[in-house]
Amino acid sequence: MVTPGLSRTSPAWAPVHLALLGALALAGWLGWKAYGPHDPGDPVAASLVALERHNRLTVFSAQLSPVVAADDERLFGMLKSRQVAIIPARVDYSINLEKIDRSRLVWDEPRQHLTITLPPLQLSRPNLDEAHAQYLREGVWITGDAQAKLTRDNTLTAERQANEQARNPVLLDLARQAARAAMQQNLAIPLQVAGHGEAEVEVRFDGEPTSS
Repeated sequence: MVTPGLSRTSPAWAPVHLALLGALALAGWLGWKAYGPHDPGDPVAASLVALERHNRLTVFSAQLSPVVAADDERLFGMLKSRQVAIIPARVDYSINLEKIDRSRLVWDEPRQHLTITLPPLQLSRPNLDEAHAQYLREGVWITGDAQAKLTRDNTLTAERQANEQARNPVLLDLARQAARAAMQQNLAIPLQVAGHGEAEVEVRFDGEPTSS
């Protein structure tokens, strides 16, 4: 989360300058009153204000390369063709910050410990990079319609396969680790501003136990 300079040889501008500074100060105060925590020392309120600046936080991206195949038959099976494709894909893992309210943050004053419980990760629809796809085709004669169908089938299969690969437990664990690190980093400054520079932030997901 500049005021223009004024020459000392122009005293007539002084009232305007003071009025501008006063307007900026008023705007800053109104902004803090509207969006800042009511208690500047409240770590939960300070953390919520920091999170409310964004609707969604992308914490991790997986680069995948689904290998798919499609077959086509025409003229009663007389014309057979096959296309194998390697289509790069990217899936983003994000946290919906709009779902985080005060009930998801717990502050332990004696321990100087903030616990935040995140909603489940959200996975984007696979973004296929077909411009850099690699194709291997087999067939004596592949018509234009057959080629279009093979490519369309490859795309649908690659999207489905990329979505399945993105839900691999290893990738999900990496995304959760990235989410924890990102949230700890994003909440460090608000806690410092609230006067809790030595506070620890524990990030967990729904269903995970909290530390003792």
